[in-house]
Amino acid sequence: MPSANDLRKGMAVKYNNDVCVVLDMQHRTPGNLRAFVQATLRSLKTGKSSVVRFTSTESIIVVSKNTKPVDFSYKDQAGFHFMDPETYETITLNEEFIGDSKNYLTENLRCTLTEVEGKIAELELPPAVDLKVIEAPPGIRGDTATNVTKQAKVETGIEVAVPIFINPGDSVRVDTRTGKYLNRV
Repeated sequence: MPSANDLRKGMAVKYNNDVCVVLDMQHRTPGNLRAFVQATLRSLKTGKSSVVRFTSTESIIVVSKNTKPVDFSYKDQAGFHFMDPETYETITLNEEFIGDSKNYLTENLRCTLTEVEGKIAELELPPAVDLKVIEAPPGIRGDTATNVTKQAKVETGIEVAVPIFINPGDSVRVDTRTGKYLNRV
């Protein structure tokens, strides 16, 4: 049976008669105390996260999980709709579950959906997405002495700091983890 030292980010474990997903994990060894593992767990029942401490030798029960690709289709009042490309089944997720990922969802974007014991546990976006610039102020000539940026509004509604040469209609690649501009596409 695995111990708490074997915990890794993304694993599904049983804790307090509930299945939880490990969001973060740190092994700590304070100066004059015994080592412990501190993990952030998100409950699949309630959706709430909590910080839990395990002794480093404590046994854990690992739950198997299943991942599959899904394509984002559209958003309406019912939520965000994704389609399984193999079975053409539609999966609807609410806005609370999606969180800040909604800022990067565009039509036909391929994402990864993780299921644990038949329940949807996590939606993972690709590391970068291409977004079309809708609004951007014009670049002022002569502002090229330093790395100058301006705020541009993209098709999903968020604002991204982009270089001054980006104009409305251009497509830019944005990092989904940090929300920063990577390059022009």
